[in-house]
Amino acid sequence: MKYLVRDKIFAIGDDYWIEDEQGRHAFLVDGKALRLRDTLELKDPAGRVQIVLRQKMFSLRDTMTVERDEKVLATVRRKRLSLLRNHYRITLVDGTELDVSGRILDREFTVEYDGELLAHISRQWFRVRDTYAVNVVRDDADPALMIAVAVCVIRMAERERED
Repeated sequence: MKYLVRDKIFAIGDDYWIEDEQGRHAFLVDGKALRLRDTLELKDPAGRVQIVLRQKMFSLRDTMTVERDEKVLATVRRKRLSLLRNHYRITLVDGTELDVSGRILDREFTVEYDGELLAHISRQWFRVRDTYAVNVVRDDADPALMIAVAVCVIRMAERERED
């Protein structure tokens, strides 16, 4: 299942719909303004919060958390000892680790678990500028989590480039 995402969602304070392949509203991204740290909520079409993304305030390395039901679901960090600059590790609360690698800033990367592809993020499917797709490959992968991972690593890579 592919989800259409526009880079506009990175503007804190803006709201934006993420659509599925059929053009239906799948998730609403609610950028919370006037907060001390980056916070984005990913809501279902009925307005229920599915995922909350937060930048960790007091962390040695740039870190974001993915929360569900007010509990941390995953922590996103740039992989420390990697030859690839654009390599991130997502640690789920149960200890499971997901790897993200590729050209993050170009919106061409993958999310894998134990070498198996979970999602492919790409601009190649769209001609619209500043638009990319999150293609959730496995049926048992959580689409909201895959979108959240994509948003987190892109935000982190862009902040790293600015520093």
